[in-house]
Amino acid sequence: MAKREPYRNRIELLQGTLDMLILQALQWGPQHGHGIGQALRARSQQALQIEHGSLYPALHRLEQEGWLASEWKQSEANRRAKYYRLTAAGKRQLSKEHSKWEEVVRTISRIMRPAEEG
Repeated sequence: MAKREPYRNRIELLQGTLDMLILQALQWGPQHGHGIGQALRARSQQALQIEHGSLYPALHRLEQEGWLASEWKQSEANRRAKYYRLTAAGKRQLSKEHSKWEEVVRTISRIMRPAEEG
């Protein structure tokens, strides 16, 4: 059976990266789950498509950690939706995650593009 086309160029996220991306998306303002997924897809130029089966458990986990708060509101489509916002603890966690991400990028860059020995 042939592979489905949408998955050919799919980017797999490193473990823990989804949490950081959700926190970052909420840095842009409160949003419901589907809106978070749309924002991440748009900002990634369609390279990242977060499945609901991954997104919603992550949102619940982040809320349990105290990094997100939520409330039920009417969505743009006039439906009841749970809106998430970043808490002060979530902003601190985002800063920590961003620092860790920068270190991962630097480390992988050293491996992929080693400096010329001189």
